Amino acid sequence: MHLKQLELQALTRRHFLRQGSLGLGAAALHQLLGGAAQGAISKQDINNPLIPRPPMLAAKAKSVIYLHMSGSPPQHELFEWKPKLKDYHLKPCPEEFLKGQRFAFIKGVPKLLGTPYRFQQYGQSGAWMSELLPHLSRHADSLAIIKSMYTKEFNHAPAELYLHTGDNRSGHASIGSWVTYGLGSHNQNLPGFIVLVSGGTDPTAGKSVWGSGPLPSVYQGVQCRTGTEPIFYVQDPAGMDRALRRKSLDALKELNQFELEHIGDPETLTRISQYELAFRMQVAVPEVMDIRKEPQDVLDRYGAKAGASSFANNCLLARRMVENGVRYVQLFDWGWDCHGTGEGDDIVKHLPMKCKEIDQPIAALLDDLKAKGMLDETLVVWGGEFGRTPMNEARGGSKFLGRDHHPHCFTIWMAGGGVRPGITYGSTDELGYFVTENKVDVHDLQATILHLAGLDPFAFSYRYQGLNHRLIGPADTPRLVTGLLS
Repeated sequence: MHLKQLELQALTRRHFLRQGSLGLGAAALHQLLGGAAQGAISKQDINNPLIPRPPMLAAKAKSVIYLHMSGSPPQHELFEWKPKLKDYHLKPCPEEFLKGQRFAFIKGVPKLLGTPYRFQQYGQSGAWMSELLPHLSRHADSLAIIKSMYTKEFNHAPAELYLHTGDNRSGHASIGSWVTYGLGSHNQNLPGFIVLVSGGTDPTAGKSVWGSGPLPSVYQGVQCRTGTEPIFYVQDPAGMDRALRRKSLDALKELNQFELEHIGDPETLTRISQYELAFRMQVAVPEVMDIRKEPQDVLDRYGAKAGASSFANNCLLARRMVENGVRYVQLFDWGWDCHGTGEGDDIVKHLPMKCKEIDQPIAALLDDLKAKGMLDETLVVWGGEFGRTPMNEARGGSKFLGRDHHPHCFTIWMAGGGVRPGITYGSTDELGYFVTENKVDVHDLQATILHLAGLDPFAFSYRYQGLNHRLIGPADTPRLVTGLLS
């Protein structure tokens, strides 16, 4: 087709779409909002896809903080007290647990592994928790501990993708993107979805776990870092002051709006809004990220230090972010892959170190949210991407203790934001190998998170390439875990 013919075709579409209520901006916004926009659409709505929108349901959680332990903590050392494992410590695993099973690294007939740590019950709920979590155990009556999670994935990257995007392949939208797409953001000077990483590296699945997939890219997670440049490429270039930056953005906005009128690509709206958001973030982000403004006793309770890159700092930043209206905050902490191949990944030396890094900060986060009256409207989720085996891995004859990947059951917990406090949901067999009661699939968990945020997980979708995409997938099997709801 000749260029002139393409131009005429574009003009015809533009002329049609500019008529009345079918204006291009209205149509584009309708797509951005998944068809949820009703009545008159204001110019402010068109230019800002992150503007707050009413929930589909009565929302219990205004914000979400998801604490992901990348690599998957061993539930037998933290929440799953199994006396039988102590009785059968280093004895061969029964055949019925091995037949037809696949493992990432275990070969032959492995030996069962009893935990070396003491457990006791805490709070009025009587929740079993390990001595490795002395600070978190104070909050036993605030937690809903789910011991019956299971997944279809037993390798890290696909399991993390499945947990956070609903699919084991990259290219799908993350939970945080879905939530901000459906609800917008409380603070127009900050991203609606912020990501903080600790442990020295990104999660195994990489940045895809906070991507926006087919959703407009304005809804993807924005990674913040400690230091002089919390978000890369937001600062003004050398020699450009804020006034000159404003003029350059105004010129870019005119060019983008011209392109929008001629081409009609809704992603151009995203580009306009991202430039404007970046300009506002130049002031707002450093303010929120500056933990030096916190009293010293608060820093001490978290174990946080200004300028450091740590999980403790990230927990404090998560509280500051939701306090300032950020809709979804995702923390990734790498280093929980406890295979026992050496001192760097065993459950005797390495695991206590990792638990010490997270235990105090998480307890302080929950303390702060309670003290500020925010826990009831902030959903906090903690967990890994799958579980660990009740057997010792002993890869290559290693004498260090560790556990292999295990998809059949793992433990997470939730708190605040409409979750029933002080309960243990689901159970596993005497070895902690299979779920025996109240199985919770990954899509069930995602459905429940969306529901608590005020979105109908079964009706909430995005039209893309002829299909209505949902976080929980196309099947009818996902369910809402009503036993977790207050």
